[in-house]
Amino acid sequence: MPRQTPLSDIRNIGIIAHVDAGKTTTTERILYYTGRKHTIVDVHATKDLKSSTTTDYMEQEQKRGITIQSAAVSVFWRGKKINVIDTPGHVDFTIEVNRSLRVLDGAVVVFDGVAGVEPQSETNWRLADNYNVPRLCYVNKMDRSGANFRRCVDMIRNRLGARPLCVQVPLGSEDNFRGMVDLVEMKAYVWFSDDKDAKWEVWEINEDELISKLNLTVHEDIENIKSIRGLRTELIDTCLEHDEAAMEAYLDSGEEPSADTLRACLRKGTIGGAFNPVLCGSSYKNKGVPQVLDAVVDYLPAPTDVEAIKTVDEDGNPNGERISSDDAPFSALAFKVINDTYGSMTFIRVYSGVLTKGMSVLNSTRGKREKIGRMVEMFAKEANPIEEARAGDILALVSLTETDTGDTLCDASSPVILERMRFPEPVISVSVEPKTKGEQEKFSNALGKLVRADPSLRLETDRETGQTILRGMGELHLEVTLDRMRTEFGVEGNMGKPQVAYREAITKPVEYTYTHKKQTGGSGQFAEVKIVFEPLERGTGFEFVDETVGGTVPREYVPSVKKGLEMQKEDGVLAGYPTVDFRARLVDGKYHDVDSNALTFEIAAKACFREAMPKGAPILLEPVMKVEVVTPEDYLGDVIGDVNRRRGTVLGQLERGANIAVEANVPLNEMFGYIGQLRGMTSGRASYTMEFSHYEPVPRNVTEEIVAGRNSKAA
Repeated sequence: MPRQTPLSDIRNIGIIAHVDAGKTTTTERILYYTGRKHTIVDVHATKDLKSSTTTDYMEQEQKRGITIQSAAVSVFWRGKKINVIDTPGHVDFTIEVNRSLRVLDGAVVVFDGVAGVEPQSETNWRLADNYNVPRLCYVNKMDRSGANFRRCVDMIRNRLGARPLCVQVPLGSEDNFRGMVDLVEMKAYVWFSDDKDAKWEVWEINEDELISKLNLTVHEDIENIKSIRGLRTELIDTCLEHDEAAMEAYLDSGEEPSADTLRACLRKGTIGGAFNPVLCGSSYKNKGVPQVLDAVVDYLPAPTDVEAIKTVDEDGNPNGERISSDDAPFSALAFKVINDTYGSMTFIRVYSGVLTKGMSVLNSTRGKREKIGRMVEMFAKEANPIEEARAGDILALVSLTETDTGDTLCDASSPVILERMRFPEPVISVSVEPKTKGEQEKFSNALGKLVRADPSLRLETDRETGQTILRGMGELHLEVTLDRMRTEFGVEGNMGKPQVAYREAITKPVEYTYTHKKQTGGSGQFAEVKIVFEPLERGTGFEFVDETVGGTVPREYVPSVKKGLEMQKEDGVLAGYPTVDFRARLVDGKYHDVDSNALTFEIAAKACFREAMPKGAPILLEPVMKVEVVTPEDYLGDVIGDVNRRRGTVLGQLERGANIAVEANVPLNEMFGYIGQLRGMTSGRASYTMEFSHYEPVPRNVTEEIVAGRNSKAA
């Protein structure tokens, strides 16, 4: 079957933002204006579970009014196919943004016109930087009280280190927001109704007329109009940096370049990451979304416009690339696995070649074969069967048995491993168990499927108590996971008190020699290792170095020493938490021709770790969260005082519309149940967000409490 949409006419984009900036509302309008929906559902109207937006269809999303799971929809605009992924804004579900950005070619970053750049905006921006994703900025909610376009643009520049380039200027704000000026076309788009089908009027640019006809009286609104000429000049100068011929023609004739020339330059600069075009609007009031779609088509890249996907060897080292083309051998990246009414569904992005139903492909990450059965194009929760997929397509494969998130599927005759995805480490854990003992097997199977689908979840068994431990990114993350087991698998569970994922580290070097010797009739056991343990910088992890010479430890036994240390470091000597940020140098050892083997050296390494670590002045490390509390000024003193009582460090204060945003670093252990206390302290008017920042040492008195608590449990 021939290709339906040329590769150059495909746009794979994500809608990303801080929670409550208006991503899902914007996506709903995109679906409406592209003709994929004939009604609009507002997010705040879904909490009774009687209706849902297209992309927030899970019960948990409807109840909370937030996006939890990224959802894909496909639309057409001006003859271009746009694959849109609506991603979560809550920090607990950053993994969804991470894996979506990994397979997208561009993104629309939505900002709240009042709040500007918020914490999760920064996190998402950094993720997009990591994957070199070209971005448009869309300043939403210009109709809200306190909306300030220029302040938002300044925050994008100062807090994100970006180069925002205004291609639109708002006409009015708050209740008097009427539209925007297009600086490329130099036309004003004006609405006099909030109705979804309202048509905008196109006006010529005359500053005085705009101010009088729109009854603009607010100083910032008038300043925006007066800045049009200056911003137009900045736009032209910045654009022409990317087109020497157009620059020379402009300098020679003095005539401004055409709108088509400016659009071509904007596209080139956006794709190259030189700047980020900034648009504005109010998705809720149905103003500006068609213009955002125009910008997606005009400025964001097709799969052929971005760098070819890198390929790596089995150790993750780059070794080549795979060009995005139908003619290249098939390759695709699995970026998400979900379990729903259709069974297990694996979302993939096809980077090259053609995939057809019935094909046999290789999972090169695991060395396993997969038979392609049902293929579907997803429209949120609807699955539309398709027979083939080509380079640039995003689709889902039903009931793959060997493929997990991050795996590569490829043509077995031309195997490659595509550049892997990076996942955050969980910082919080809880014990989980089924509500009724008879459902243990069903509960374990359901939990296993959810953990397989979400790489930011970890599942382990407590060696001392035998409890099942679930680790994740936050309280909400774990709570939603357990609730999804009820709605998706029909099994209910109980959750224990959240536990912090502490770590242990040594603070001074220690050299230790351990001899493992055991004689029991017949052949015995013997191995001796001399290891130097040294502290490393925070976040370094574990390093192993073999410095033996002269065969004091035979080469074939060195991996066993490393294996023994890797296993034993998971059970620290202070309180049983994993030991991190240290280097182990194997400097000497002894062996016996008959009594030594791989197992004896593994045993010796474990014992060496256990006996040496207490001599390295071990300390406990705790996860510290970056917290932002947005509060009315009346409660500022109470909020700061409470942060200090929680062993927090206040980093600064920022104006956030009519409120104050307090930024602080606070230990995770002190943040459990914070939302209830914050609401009580501020009459329910404050809110907060937090994300993992770093690990740092636990104060001695707190360490003693934690160690005593662990010892009492063990007893």
